[in-house]
Amino acid sequence: MKAPPRLQALIEEGLIDSVVRQLMSGKEAMVFVVRCGDETRCAKIYKEANNRSFRQAVDYTENRKVKNSRQARAMAKGTKFGREAQEAAWQSAEVDALYRLAAAGVRVPQPYNFCDGVLLMELVTDAHGDAAPRLNDVRFTPEQARQHHATLVAEVVRMLCAGVVHGDLSEFNILLAHSGVADGVDFPVIIDLPQAVDAAGNNHAPRMLLRDVANLRDFFGQFAPELRATQYGPEIWSLYQSGLLSNDTPLTGRYKPTHADVDLASVMREIDDARDEDAARRLRMAQ
Repeated sequence: MKAPPRLQALIEEGLIDSVVRQLMSGKEAMVFVVRCGDETRCAKIYKEANNRSFRQAVDYTENRKVKNSRQARAMAKGTKFGREAQEAAWQSAEVDALYRLAAAGVRVPQPYNFCDGVLLMELVTDAHGDAAPRLNDVRFTPEQARQHHATLVAEVVRMLCAGVVHGDLSEFNILLAHSGVADGVDFPVIIDLPQAVDAAGNNHAPRMLLRDVANLRDFFGQFAPELRATQYGPEIWSLYQSGLLSNDTPLTGRYKPTHADVDLASVMREIDDARDEDAARRLRMAQ
């Protein structure tokens, strides 16, 4: 197919050889299958801010740092240069998260290059070499659901131990990849990380982690109903806050707050109430 202008630039730079087809177009980016020498990869083209339906909510961008002080001042003032810097920071957030998580052993697509708003990375495939399906396109047996749920809860823990909360984890941004072995079990790969937040530096991280884990519980609970009663999210965050969480920490799926623990449910309610009050205040001011 004819290469889009932003991929044509990568062809001219010798980073890719040709564009095979468009894979998908989402709320924040378009993804294309491309050829790089003997390998098939994918290229993610980020949409400009005014063409995205997903906005850079303050929940996600809170405490994101830039090294350049001039950029930081411009971003705070909301100047044209600042908005461009914020857009660049938004795009590079996924690149940074991918490298960070890949180094920590989290199953994410391998990033290869990032150039002019285009992320070149591994194409996650199924047994036939085609693009791997998303979880929401697959039906599971109860045993498969329990196995994949356990794997993904462990991945959430591994991400958190690396200091990252996905922030938008669900069955729509997890792929089911082929193991590469004839009788091997397919495994989940986590994608779409531009909204990932720093676990220690973002006040909304606890709520986001609870939501991520609840999304996994609700999805796999369709196939293995007993999962609906689990409370891995509060258990994981409580252990993390206490400095007791590691990749090998055994989890029970049960959570009983103690007097020394923060009541996470109450904290989440307070956060949501504060957000509602702020939204109402802004609406009154706009009238």
